[in-house]
Amino acid sequence: MRPETIAIHSGFDSDPATHAVAVPIYQTAAYAFDSADHATALFNLEEDGYLYSRISNPTVAVLEKRVADLEGGVAALATASGQAALHYAFANVADTSNGSGGANIVATPQLYGTSHTLLAHVMPRSGVMARFAAGDSAEAMAAQIDENTRALFCETVGNPAGNVCDIEAIAKLAHAHGVPLIVDNTVATPILLRPIEYGADIVVHSLTKFMGGHGSAMGGILVDGGNFDWQAQAGRFPQFTQPDESYHGLVYAERFGRAAFTARARSVLQRTTGAILSPMSAFLLLQGIETVALRVARHVENARAVAGFLKTSKHVEWVEYAGFPDSRYHALAEKYLGGQVPSLLTFGVKGGFEAGKRFYDALKLVKRLVNIGDAKSLACHPASTTHRQMPEAEQRKAGVTPEAIRLSIGIEHVDDIIADIAQALAAARAGGQVLRAAE
Repeated sequence: MRPETIAIHSGFDSDPATHAVAVPIYQTAAYAFDSADHATALFNLEEDGYLYSRISNPTVAVLEKRVADLEGGVAALATASGQAALHYAFANVADTSNGSGGANIVATPQLYGTSHTLLAHVMPRSGVMARFAAGDSAEAMAAQIDENTRALFCETVGNPAGNVCDIEAIAKLAHAHGVPLIVDNTVATPILLRPIEYGADIVVHSLTKFMGGHGSAMGGILVDGGNFDWQAQAGRFPQFTQPDESYHGLVYAERFGRAAFTARARSVLQRTTGAILSPMSAFLLLQGIETVALRVARHVENARAVAGFLKTSKHVEWVEYAGFPDSRYHALAEKYLGGQVPSLLTFGVKGGFEAGKRFYDALKLVKRLVNIGDAKSLACHPASTTHRQMPEAEQRKAGVTPEAIRLSIGIEHVDDIIADIAQALAAARAGGQVLRAAE
């Protein structure tokens, strides 16, 4: 099936008891066992099924199946947020409990602010270090890889930088060093890009964004591509290839085969830390995913028009949009996105930090939010919000400058979006003139 069809039908046909075609909301904490032996088999991971919603839930399972199929993966684990999914992905691949301390993850510098914080400041407290490359190329990442590297990580399309990573080249680099490639595909979505087809091993999403599309529910997911050979790299990844004493000696790579990564993330990390997605949130996200292909097409169309307007505005210093032929990412956008550039774009308001703030404050239709991917158009001033905790030098490496505004272009009529941006730019310019006159 094609993505548009998968987004509507995958994972659920009808309810066997009532024949209802809407996915039921299984709002339950626990599930009855047929017998003591049945319970034992479930707890030992010898049999598939449901025992407690901290581990799995039927409504959430439909969402997991649907997103896994959209990405071309073998299994998925839904979580309470995208950051929880990312944390589980990192912790699962770089487990240091076997005494192999000093594990590290090599990442591009252009990351969402909280993802940067997770890698740079939170994971090191658990013995997992981050090594940030000087740029987003495979060559830059290669310089940071050593014998303790456990994964490479990048965003397929950077938030907020808008850079497009060369997934195929980075995947080849990762595999040449015996480690998987983890990618965040939140901005592109599987409608525009399926990273597993280019060699990525683990795909992470914040479902809160474009996949859900309505801003009504939080959620995240990690998808297992099923192609990384954990057994071949047993020395680096004993957590998948050696017996787990907490499960009576179970070996994940043997028991779950290609889905070993997701199975361990669920059985070890989610079971013990509980960053679960609620059934109601899963249901709401499923409603959004049914229309994701239609929405993304409108997002892309509107963003192209807005980017063109900004490029010709005398109040704009620069525009970062991979759809422009002169963009350094244009060739990669053509290769991986088919020229359909996502609706996340960044531009600089003339006048620096204060001008950026004045523009931001003058918006009327476009909402001032730190979310992206909503049906509504959204704006963010990263230097004063999402990336505020980072030193200015680190902000610039991430593609954040003082005057930068991040736009997530929605699906409203494009003329209304442009009109609001135009009046806010004029207001920012006028405010600057008033300040200069007062001086």
